[in-house]
Amino acid sequence: MIEVDNIHKSFGDNHVLKGISTTFEKGKTNLVIGQSGSGKTVFLKCLLGLFEPDEGNICYNGQIYSELSTKQKRNLRQEMGMVFQGSALFDSMTVEGNVMFPLDMFTKQSQSEKQDRVDFVLKRVNLVDAHKRFPAEISGGMQKRVAIARAIVMNPKYLFCDEPNSGLDPKTAILIDNLIHEITQEYDITTIINTHDMNSVMEIGEKIIFLKNGLKEWEGTNKEIFKTDNQAVTDFVYSSELFKKVRQMYIEERN
Repeated sequence: MIEVDNIHKSFGDNHVLKGISTTFEKGKTNLVIGQSGSGKTVFLKCLLGLFEPDEGNICYNGQIYSELSTKQKRNLRQEMGMVFQGSALFDSMTVEGNVMFPLDMFTKQSQSEKQDRVDFVLKRVNLVDAHKRFPAEISGGMQKRVAIARAIVMNPKYLFCDEPNSGLDPKTAILIDNLIHEITQEYDITTIINTHDMNSVMEIGEKIIFLKNGLKEWEGTNKEIFKTDNQAVTDFVYSSELFKKVRQMYIEERN
């Protein structure tokens, strides 16, 4: 679990985060949505420990980050997995090498132990025959699955995903959503996803935080978001004709 208590973050005169408080539970897919410039990326970087809030606290399973020693912070970061927007794979490394990289960097496991773990997570993301291929030799969807495998290879307690469906076709995006959701539940991970993808909201949004101008404008589930009367949320969610029709269906069902 991650508890966020009234965090603020500014860069010079630009007050980016303005007193955000919320809780992210483990075993659930928690989504952060909002328009570009709403503060999502800065918020995610604060959760990752890359930025330190100017005010407020972030608590990881009872540990307040700002009160941890340098060693404790380093240990906590090793419990975090990250899936980057562009996958961020090393072009010069094979799929196997990319996934093994965190194990080489942060563990003292034997080569056979590391190989077993890499084989396990690649099988878990349905990539059993891609070990020796390079990123340029596989599709964008496969690259995302490699990125997910690398993110979970250290068996993290926390999984962060920045626009994991960016650049993917709708069918592949749904597969990635389902994979992240399954892994979150299977390993009881606290998962937080920054996304613009409303399909993700509909499919896996067990908890959704909507940010606007650095404020938490709304929070709820993917069922509740279609019933809200919050104008800022409805303007964002129903910016397409498809989701206007979805909202109308919910209204008709409610009546």
